[in-house]
Formats: sequence, structure tokens, C-alpha cells
Amino acid sequence: MNVENKKNRSFQNKPMSEINVTPLVDVMLVLLIIFMITAPLLTSGVSVNLPTTESDALPGQDEPLTITMNKNKEIFIGDSIVKAETLKIKLNAIANLNKESRIFIRADEILPYGEVMELMSLIKNAGYNKVALLTKQKIEK
Repeated sequence: MNVENKKNRSFQNKPMSEINVTPLVDVMLVLLIIFMITAPLLTSGVSVNLPTTESDALPGQDEPLTITMNKNKEIFIGDSIVKAETLKIKLNAIANLNKESRIFIRADEILPYGEVMELMSLIKNAGYNKVALLTKQKIEK
């Protein structure tokens, strides 16, 4: 009888040699889905409808600063709203007074041409000469 108890105890004390990977796979799939959903939202914070063009993208070396003007004529640097009067101060602070920084302007397609040109002149008057307009590439059918 004592021998049977030893057999049962030794069997109960053995460590489990298999790992259940099902919870790990479940967690990884949930993380993958979360990243797939949030990644497109991180590309740009302010929603604007860009005009379409047939030109190719310009090659660039450094990360440009993006300024957005939405259809309500509000100006954004990144996700933060900026008044036109303080744009020069904010640009100098962000670009560390590097006047060679590239600046991209994203403007809604329904904005009048003059509004976009005013924004460009504000940036040019701040001393930044490398200014470009962003557009959507035209999809050929």
C-alpha cells in the first residue's frame, strides 16, 4: 500500500512538459488587429480632401514639417491648431530656426487659391523657402 502512494505522489509532482500556446496566439491576433486598425489613423491627424494631380512624388532626405489648412480655414501644425499670427513663432520653435527645413502644406481642395497662397506667403515671410503643396495622386482608370 505504501508503494502505491509513492507512485501516485511521484506522478503528481512531475512538472507539466507541454505549453499551451492557444492564449498566446489569441493575444497576438488581438494585438495585430489593433495595430492594423490604428496604423492608418496615425498618418495624419487632420482630415482634409487633397486635390488630385498627375505628378510624381518628390524625393526627400529629411522629415518635412507638415502644415494643414482645413475647409474651415483653420491652420494646424501636426494635430495642434495654430493661429496665423503665431505661425512664424511656432515654425521657428519647431524647426529650431533651421530655415532650410522642408515644409509641406496640406490644404483642403475646396479652399480658394488665395487662402492657400496667404498661408504660403506667411511661411515664406517667416524665412522658409522650401515649401511644397501636397496632393493626392490621380488614379488612372
